[in-house]
Amino acid sequence: MTALPASYLLALRQLFDPQILRILLKSVLVSLAIFAVLGLAGWFAIDALLAGGGLTDTVVPGAGGIRGALAFILSLIGLWLLWRIVAMAVVQFFADDVVAVVEAKHYPGRAMSARTIPMGEQVRASLRAAGRALLVNLIALPVALALLITGIGTAFVFLFVNAILLGRELQDMVWNRHAAPDMRDRSSVGPPVGPFQRFGLGGVAAVLLSLPGVNLVAPVLGAAASTHLVHRNMGHGDDPAR
Repeated sequence: MTALPASYLLALRQLFDPQILRILLKSVLVSLAIFAVLGLAGWFAIDALLAGGGLTDTVVPGAGGIRGALAFILSLIGLWLLWRIVAMAVVQFFADDVVAVVEAKHYPGRAMSARTIPMGEQVRASLRAAGRALLVNLIALPVALALLITGIGTAFVFLFVNAILLGRELQDMVWNRHAAPDMRDRSSVGPPVGPFQRFGLGGVAAVLLSLPGVNLVAPVLGAAASTHLVHRNMGHGDDPAR
């Protein structure tokens, strides 16, 4: 079995490990809490913008209800677009825990030599991941909007850019435990994941993040799969999926 499918298969097999389930529950609860705050803030902000733009009861009878409906719909769309950004930022924060559990079971030798990532570094990595994803998606937004008439062009653009982003973030979750904090010298931990593998890793994660329900487990599944992919490329451990 090739490395990428085998990595996701191994990650799926370990998804119901009690330790993984605890991390998954924490990441989902934190993600939903952030979304609740963002959704509420977005609703009030959109409502205020519409009111400031002249959509008031004095101008349009029943404008309050119209504003509320529009704010709700636009907030939902915004949350859908932001889900992968928030979800991956949250799992970045818990990434060290996910990778540690997978390494302890499948790559115990590497687990013993891995460093524990300090809380501050986890927070910085999480914020950098969110900022990078937000910036790149905003840059891609005009192209995606221009392709709305194609029906599938918009989805393809976001899938493409997020596959690149997620592939890098997922790979670096593992590198961070075995490379220097500044990530400048990766030669000390073995050859990097190839660009096509990295794109495939991120592409599968991006697709999973777009599926309702599945998107709740996709970040943790991607982190676990990345751990297998990196270590298998480095020749660590046996091949239990073969």
